[in-house]
Amino acid sequence: MNKPAAPRKRASVKLETAPKPKPKPRTTRKTSKKELPKPPVGSFKHRLLMIGLEVLGLAITAVSAVMILLGYSAGWFSGTRFFTSLLPFAIGVLALIVAAAVLLIGWWKLRQWLQGRAAILAPILALSFALVIGWFVMQNHFAQAFGHFRMLVGGKQEASRVTLAHQVYAAYRRYDTAQLLQMVNRAETYNPAIVEAAKVFDIDPNLLQGIAATESSFLPRDSRDGGHGLFQITQVPKAVMAQAGKQLEVSKPSLLDPRHNAFIAAATLKYYLTEMHNDLFLGLLAYNIGPANGGLRFIMQQYGATDFVTIQPYLQQLPRDYPIRVLSHALAFRLWKIEGKLPVYEEGDNAMRIQRIGIPGLQAEL
Repeated sequence: MNKPAAPRKRASVKLETAPKPKPKPRTTRKTSKKELPKPPVGSFKHRLLMIGLEVLGLAITAVSAVMILLGYSAGWFSGTRFFTSLLPFAIGVLALIVAAAVLLIGWWKLRQWLQGRAAILAPILALSFALVIGWFVMQNHFAQAFGHFRMLVGGKQEASRVTLAHQVYAAYRRYDTAQLLQMVNRAETYNPAIVEAAKVFDIDPNLLQGIAATESSFLPRDSRDGGHGLFQITQVPKAVMAQAGKQLEVSKPSLLDPRHNAFIAAATLKYYLTEMHNDLFLGLLAYNIGPANGGLRFIMQQYGATDFVTIQPYLQQLPRDYPIRVLSHALAFRLWKIEGKLPVYEEGDNAMRIQRIGIPGLQAEL
């Protein structure tokens, strides 16, 4: 009998497995915060420029609008009665504040809408507003509104200044245009010396031209009251004469030399303007009176006067209207310089245009 075959042994197959990756050594992570990317420098400067232009345009528009509205309101509601003047003006100011708040909110919403389309639209619109209101400011009607605004803020002092300014305009209106034109033509010979002296002593040259026109009509001569030359100079403080000589680089200036005469006049006017705290009317009056009777300062102290309006009643006619005559002649030279002609005050809108140009020497107050 055959023996049963012994069971075969299964070959054990070892499966090769991929080697396990060695664990990476742990590294300690730094806990420093990640730096955010910085915006480009050019982009920041561009945004700053856009915001600056927008703010500039809105500021110009707002300031000009406030002056115009308050100026017109002061003109419409001028007076001292409560129900017809004071109360309506106060209500108008309140309405202006409310309107400004509403417009500011509206602009913020409009700005967001504009920014969603282009960053440059808001600055362009703001500057456009400024240009529109700037065009209005250049018109003659703004001078009247601005005058009312100055009166509102300046009070009594501004009221006096406006009164005197209109005396100057009225004096110019009464002049014969042909005679003024002849005097302007005669002044051409002396203008270089006058401009030089005005520059040295920091004075408006039209003021010096107005003094020469009032004193000599640009016909230099010796007068019976002791005046000499173009500016009819009589008594001059020694300190002033020394200062003029220093600028001219001479030991003793000659009153007969038109250039020396102009320098002495400029130094004298500067001296009296400083003494009168740069009050133009009082400075011109002191220039005309000179050191006689103790000078203008002593006269004002004697009568208790504080300004040109209160000192006028105590003066004779000649010195009292001297500043008005000087400034009206100076105005003629200013108009000739700017417009090349002497416009007739009452024709067309000349009055408003002349007032907008302003009186020489008073422009610094604007």
